[in-house]
Amino acid sequence: MSHATATKTAAKKPAKKKVSAFSTRKVDPAYYWMVVPAAIIFAFFLYLPFLDGVKYSFTNSQGYGDYKFIGLKNYIALFQDNRVGHAYLFTFLIAILITVLINVIALFLSVLLNSKIAFKNGFRAIFFIPYTLSVLVIGYVFKYIFMNPLPELGKALGIKWLSTSLLTNEQLSWIPIVFLAVWQGIAYSVLIYLAGLQTIDDEIYEAAAIDGVNAWQKFWKITFPLIGPFFTINLVLSMKNALGTFDQVVALTEGGPNSSTETVTYLIWKGGLTGGEYAYQTANAVLFFIVLAIIAFVQLRISRSQEQI
Repeated sequence: MSHATATKTAAKKPAKKKVSAFSTRKVDPAYYWMVVPAAIIFAFFLYLPFLDGVKYSFTNSQGYGDYKFIGLKNYIALFQDNRVGHAYLFTFLIAILITVLINVIALFLSVLLNSKIAFKNGFRAIFFIPYTLSVLVIGYVFKYIFMNPLPELGKALGIKWLSTSLLTNEQLSWIPIVFLAVWQGIAYSVLIYLAGLQTIDDEIYEAAAIDGVNAWQKFWKITFPLIGPFFTINLVLSMKNALGTFDQVVALTEGGPNSSTETVTYLIWKGGLTGGEYAYQTANAVLFFIVLAIIAFVQLRISRSQEQI
């Protein structure tokens, strides 16, 4: 066969169509039957109330009766309200402190609990117990401790600042709130860190030991980089929970003394549901949601960029 004849024969053959894997894949209708109803329920109980709240934030509603739209007046008033400004500042300060303490202590405990020690499972259960307790219930227990036994201990030891209840001290009343939040928050973070530590192959540590790597280098150069995704999860979750600190304030200080421990969530609840500021605090809730969304986005971007280094 000549070269020209072979070329003509090849030209007559139809070219094979490239079929995309996505176009030929058939999706089982059962998936839609599971996903669509869940999405509808999710939208009904979350998105619709949220949009309804956004609507009320532009009104003068008290939560009942007639109301009228007043535009951005609620939002403008928020930026001029010193009480709201103090609540945001206090919330951010204790949230940063709570997040740092939870992750440092939880990471330290998880490394210890993942090592070869006796009664390992028993210690894990003990550290997880605080997470199973109701914040309000255990909060009232801690309130009694900070109101009675602790001041007596301070008097016995001659510690002046501890001789009176911290809950009534305007400068130190944040300490019991942070203490309770950290005490309960550590448990769940330890669980996540332990899950991450157990994904690391022991052979890596054995090779490092042969090379003469000490304990600190082993943690900083091997353990911490390998549990980076778990650190990101814990950082985001602990910060989110800390920014939403509410039950601890209700149980311990009720926002006092002199409104010094009011968090944003507590102020929204107190002013919106019991203080006749429904629309005003709804606007505060919308603003707080935007702030939380921005913080979460920035936090995730920074954490992921650090993981890729």
